[in-house]
Amino acid sequence: MAIEVPRGAVVDALLAHGCHVYALNPKQLDRFRDRQTVAGAKDDRRDAFVLATAVRTERGAFRTPPPEDPRLAPLRELTRLTRELGAESLRLTNRLREQLVRVFPQVLTLCPAADEPWLWTLLEQAPTASQAARLRPPTLRALLAAHRVRRFTTEELYACLHAPPLPAAAGTIAAASEHIAFLLPRLRLAFQQRGRCHRRLEKLLDALAAEAPGQPLEHRDVTILRSLPGVGRVVAATMLAEAWPALATRDYQRLRTHSRVAPVTRQSGKTRVVRMRRSCNGHLREAVFHWASNSLRLDPRCRAHYDRLRQQHGHARALRGVADRLLGLLVTLLRAGTLYDPARRHVAAA
Repeated sequence: MAIEVPRGAVVDALLAHGCHVYALNPKQLDRFRDRQTVAGAKDDRRDAFVLATAVRTERGAFRTPPPEDPRLAPLRELTRLTRELGAESLRLTNRLREQLVRVFPQVLTLCPAADEPWLWTLLEQAPTASQAARLRPPTLRALLAAHRVRRFTTEELYACLHAPPLPAAAGTIAAASEHIAFLLPRLRLAFQQRGRCHRRLEKLLDALAAEAPGQPLEHRDVTILRSLPGVGRVVAATMLAEAWPALATRDYQRLRTHSRVAPVTRQSGKTRVVRMRRSCNGHLREAVFHWASNSLRLDPRCRAHYDRLRQQHGHARALRGVADRLLGLLVTLLRAGTLYDPARRHVAAA
């Protein structure tokens, strides 16, 4: 069977009935279609014929999606839901910040992104600058203590709230305050749901790590992955959910290709250009990007490698080089079945 999607209800049903399913990328199908017609005609019957011909003549170029592991389906759903909630929170905080710039800009000096719960609580108590100026120091002190805010003092917050506000047109303050009142419950809901997803991911990862070896996803794989610098719960869960076939087979090339780390070379005659790969798994690409970014501040070897690459390339290219190094290290550790030990790496390098 040839189909354009790698997973879903149809793919699961075909695999359950023992069919060999080949998932073709829609871009591949478009190029195979040009073999049959140069006029650009397209319909479902022609696409079915093109899919069947491609699988019959060039079956070795395609891979069959393996059966879905029931333990990884919750990880995939939760990681994608976490990403959606993060994007939703970012949209809402940007809208909140836009309203604060109109009527209450002084509070943004302490919370520029307007994405912290203590600010939402303050706005619930006093949505306008005039109302916030009436809050007494004991109330502000209790607010900061409840949210464990220590980077500024009560006196600094009190002085900020008493800064002279910007003049606003008649009705603007009331309209912006009403808008903020609608945004705050949605922000809190997205924040709470994202926290629930994080706690659920932690439990699933702990359950996978506690399983006995010998399963398709071995006990040591989760532990080894989480031992690497920069790998948190979301990155680990995304790697396992989106790249588990490559991790299970220790396929380094497939892993770096699906995560957009491997470059693409275009050569014709004397011209040879190496470019960034465009086709990839978007969820896996984002996880590897955050992994490499976090490793720069947690691992001196990654930081040194990044600094060497920055002498010749831009930030994005240097970060992909760090990610490539980390993926190679991960596959090496998985094959050896050992945890990451930074001291051992330093001793070996010396």
